[in-house]
Amino acid sequence: MYTFEYQRPATRADASAAVDADSRYLAGGQSLIQAMRLRLSMSQRLVDLGAIADLKGIQVGPDRVTIGAMTTHAAVAASAELRNAVPALAELAEGIGDPMVRNMGTIGGSVANADPAACYPAALVGLGATVHTATRQIDADGFFLGLYETALQPGELITAISFPVIKKAAYVKFKQPASRFALIGVFVSQGPAGVRVGVTGAKGSVFRATPIEQALAANFTPEAAKAVTLPTDDINSDMHGSAAYRAAMISVMASRAVAAALAR
Repeated sequence: MYTFEYQRPATRADASAAVDADSRYLAGGQSLIQAMRLRLSMSQRLVDLGAIADLKGIQVGPDRVTIGAMTTHAAVAASAELRNAVPALAELAEGIGDPMVRNMGTIGGSVANADPAACYPAALVGLGATVHTATRQIDADGFFLGLYETALQPGELITAISFPVIKKAAYVKFKQPASRFALIGVFVSQGPAGVRVGVTGAKGSVFRATPIEQALAANFTPEAAKAVTLPTDDINSDMHGSAAYRAAMISVMASRAVAAALAR
């Protein structure tokens, strides 16, 4: 690992002031530290957000749920209020990694990292979430731009993510057995704004499966989702599965997610 300077500010203002072009926010470090250890990433300074109390916590309102950026996956999974409001979101967090990852990793860190096989991006896109930063709000549809690429500007700090309260939703993933990341993960929701289907693990970035959304808008059933044949354009192909296999698995996972959503 390369050498670096470490800071642990107590306020958002101090955190923003500590970050420059050669710095990175540390929001759990379950991905960043490993990348640095393998010398795949380098930063002159890490600014640890773990001591900033107002970046943590879950607020559940009648129409929206707001989760602080430094809230751990374990806290999301354990929240009884969240599980009542948006059960699919708590269940998604419960299935991330292993206990150590869930107790250290944070929702803000995961979203900012934008791993193409991470689970939270599927929830943001599948629910129509909003990413709140220290300076603005960004709709999930415009937040994820590509492989490990987001709409965040250098030094921009995620403070929270808010989700609409939608109970008819579910997330199903086919795990890569070693990493437990999603080989294919599909988040389906049906709410006042219509049907949304967020897919992770299939391309260089999370995306909405529009053909499945259209099929489910007409007929919200597992059979309708499973009957959709998706094109293989831009679908990943590697030792774990061909593009055709992954495309077929999207429809299968969407079908299972619809069944789970209808069973609530």
